[in-house]
Amino acid sequence: MVLGAVIAFLWANINPEGHHALVDWVIVEGSWIGEATFAADGSVGSRTLTLHYLVNDVLMALFFAVAGKEVWEAVVLRGGSLRGRKAAAPLVATAGGMLGPVAVYLGLAALLGSDTWDAVARGWAIPTATDIAFSYIVARVIFGAGHPAIRFLLLLAIADDAAGLVIIAVFYPSGDLAPQWLLLSAGAAGAAFLLFNWLPRRLDAGDELRRRSAWVRRRLSLWPYAAAGALSWYGFQEAGLHPALGLLPIIPAIPHADQDFGVYADAEEAQPDLLNRAEHLLGLPVELILLLFGLVNAGVVVGAAGAPTWLVLAGLLVGKPLGIVAAGWLAVRGLRLGLPEGMGMGDVLVVGCVAALGFTVSLFVAGVAFAPGATLAGHPVEEAAKLGALLSVLAAPMAWAAARAVGVRRRAG
Repeated sequence: MVLGAVIAFLWANINPEGHHALVDWVIVEGSWIGEATFAADGSVGSRTLTLHYLVNDVLMALFFAVAGKEVWEAVVLRGGSLRGRKAAAPLVATAGGMLGPVAVYLGLAALLGSDTWDAVARGWAIPTATDIAFSYIVARVIFGAGHPAIRFLLLLAIADDAAGLVIIAVFYPSGDLAPQWLLLSAGAAGAAFLLFNWLPRRLDAGDELRRRSAWVRRRLSLWPYAAAGALSWYGFQEAGLHPALGLLPIIPAIPHADQDFGVYADAEEAQPDLLNRAEHLLGLPVELILLLFGLVNAGVVVGAAGAPTWLVLAGLLVGKPLGIVAAGWLAVRGLRLGLPEGMGMGDVLVVGCVAALGFTVSLFVAGVAFAPGATLAGHPVEEAAKLGALLSVLAAPMAWAAARAVGVRRRAG
């Protein structure tokens, strides 16, 4: 992701026309998937598959599927990190870490006047995101692998992602809503679960060798769920919801482990269940997809900087830490939920700074929040907002400085 973003940023500032030509490259004209052209009556007249659509709407569905899998396990499975009292303080901090950026973003936008407000208000969700992978790397450098703040951050980030998925689905539909198409998604998920998960287990009742379940697992493997995922994705596209979320309904249908081993835990790679196998198989492809995502979405020119840039950056670098610290204080002092042993409010401040790394999901939301061609003071609003998301890398040195100020000590794993 970072490599793709750096290449795109340099390319766009050296040869912006060449980068835009890559992003808008038409792969298939008149495709059954792609960016819609609407007829006079509001119906979809035709679709064009561009590289931008292929990456953001098709391939990124695999990224969100992996993130959704972790969220689902953390909420549903035994030992899930988002179940019970142990998750209470991070969840309260998550709420603060999402409300704080929105308040800063919209508050400053209102102060800048009605023209700015009208242009940028739809981008309120951009600074709510926390990039799980990027923030985890920075947190490991600052805290060390054994510090309880690492787990606190991961719980916060995965809950943040879960809320982000809901926000994208509800507030940023990709077109006019046609909810009847969601029946296709629901039907595909239900059929996959019943025919290839529940039914073999039902037929194996009393059979210690579980022959039917074993045959389905070995011979059919993930293919039925891949087919169901394709149908579900298409249902989301036609329903007007963002199709990058189209694989999420299939996740509960896939056979899974009976307990959660942690957020992106290494132990999951050795688990034989199909859901963990799917995540393991998607590891390298998703990394390549994130490289393409950075290449397609981070190509903004420095001259695009404007009010949206500073609003997104203020939301992340100011609103995120303040919201997390305020909510963390409420959780500890007001609600008496307590923090993990060995962790204090100074650590919560540093976690808040680390969580200000928006990057991937912030770039994604910026790409869907604004109308194509929307401008403010002559500059594209989307590009200006994306520049703010890219500049959230400044949260890393800010977190390091905060850690030195509060005396954080690294702990080896």
